[in-house]
Amino acid sequence: MSSRRRFLGTCAAGVGTALAGCSALPWRSSDSSDGVDDWQYSPPDESGLTFLGSGNTASPQAVADSAPSEESIGLQAGGAADIGTFRRNVYEGYLPIPESMAYEGLFGEYYFDTGGDGSCGSLFCPTYTPAVSPDPLSGATERYFTVGLDSGLSQSEFERPPLNLVVVLDVSGSMSASFDDYYYDRFGNKQRAEGGTDRPKMEVAKEALVDLTEQLRPDDRLGVVLFESEAHLAKPLRLVEETDMDAIREHIREDVKPTGGTNISAGLSQSEELMAEYADPDEYENRSILLTDAQINRGETGADELRDGLAENAEQGHHTTVVGIGVDFNADLIDQITSVRGANYYSVYSEDQFRRRLGEEFEYMVTPLVFDLSLELDADGYDIGQVYGSTAAEEATGELMSVRTLFPSPRTDGRAKGGVVLVRVEETGAASEATLTASWTTRSGEEESTTQTVSFPSGDETYGNSAVRKAVLLSRYADLMKNWTVYEREQGLVAAEEGIEDPPEDDRLGKWEQQSDPLVVSERYESRTRSFREHFRSEMDAVDDEDLGKELELMAAILDAA
Repeated sequence: MSSRRRFLGTCAAGVGTALAGCSALPWRSSDSSDGVDDWQYSPPDESGLTFLGSGNTASPQAVADSAPSEESIGLQAGGAADIGTFRRNVYEGYLPIPESMAYEGLFGEYYFDTGGDGSCGSLFCPTYTPAVSPDPLSGATERYFTVGLDSGLSQSEFERPPLNLVVVLDVSGSMSASFDDYYYDRFGNKQRAEGGTDRPKMEVAKEALVDLTEQLRPDDRLGVVLFESEAHLAKPLRLVEETDMDAIREHIREDVKPTGGTNISAGLSQSEELMAEYADPDEYENRSILLTDAQINRGETGADELRDGLAENAEQGHHTTVVGIGVDFNADLIDQITSVRGANYYSVYSEDQFRRRLGEEFEYMVTPLVFDLSLELDADGYDIGQVYGSTAAEEATGELMSVRTLFPSPRTDGRAKGGVVLVRVEETGAASEATLTASWTTRSGEEESTTQTVSFPSGDETYGNSAVRKAVLLSRYADLMKNWTVYEREQGLVAAEEGIEDPPEDDRLGKWEQQSDPLVVSERYESRTRSFREHFRSEMDAVDDEDLGKELELMAAILDAA
């Protein structure tokens, strides 16, 4: 039994539970009547996906928790948790899509002082830190403030509730492409994976799924759906303690093969049906984890319709996490459909990094704590201009900021990973202070709010703390990277379209099927990037964060392509 005091749900085995004494069972018929939980997928073709397994022979053994720390947890906004797809594209010689540079994803890779003074005695206490900062490229003076996502919940008090978890695994043909290559080249031609070179996306996805299962506890439930052109139930939603997890992992490693088209909507619909029988938002976290490259070409392909489906599920307490696989992962589509309550997404670009996240941070990934955070600004002389670090930023205009979900995050030395949202304000008249009213809903359904006053300092450059300075730096860096990819893509598109006829209808790719574009840097953005890189280096020293050096390395790689 866990030594931790549970924060959510009912008492259960502690984090890090391992399954011991499990032995693979003989394959069983999918219509067995002995009550076991069979792996029952039979593919429509010769893809090698016919296998069974799992029974009730597993003997759970809890692994003791490490000594708890009394430092509080961190909080971070939902949506993207990293910018791995952007990085991987640059280093592999491809031009990233602008959506893969998500502000909340970039913030999610760094630790921030949330601005609290240690007095927060609640799950969530918003704090505000102002800044006045000149733009290094335009010279314009801009005003910002961070919303510090402070929490009074200690790490020893936090533990995720039991999970009803359905893994929805993409086994479509595009998953056969190399992890570091696009399935379609810049001309729309399929690329054959060369044997013995780089690992296929399918192999990386399977390892991610196997690693994920290692984090489950006996009182969790696990179901598995495989999808290509259609969806197929591979494992019903059943308790882990009644499942031979070793057998399941072996079948995932050995027998899942890519084939067919990509029909995400079918996979998610199958997951919804599985979850309907057991959904219990009061005691369980009900979550689907979709592992995919998001190269949709079958079924429902409209982002609005897919998002509406996830939003309807979220209203019933069924949330979604997406794990993006490969350099051609379609972050544009996933960014749109995960801007709903309780959703987040990650990209797999380092197996070690991803395993660390699934190990140390799995609890955080699957446990939303705060919903529907809104911030109203009341000041005659200021309006909210732009919000950085929220999936709902496009809806934050004028006087209102919106954040769909706050997830727990690691915290160390008083700093929380991804622990801020940044707001740029526009002066509309003479004013020195603004009243900020924040309101939100907790996981248990309680509505809370706070009201505070923020004073903006005078002068051309003032920072309330290093966190707001770092957030301003990263937001400007993200703006530069986004603008670069948009500009180069538009320039390349114009050049490519000259004298080239549209391909026949049957040869055209679907809207979400990604084509590779070579990494190019125009003279305009070589100059801008080189100038900003020097500013970035100076600001990195000012905030004393050596981790920011990876952005200097990324800009160096971009400049090498100029």
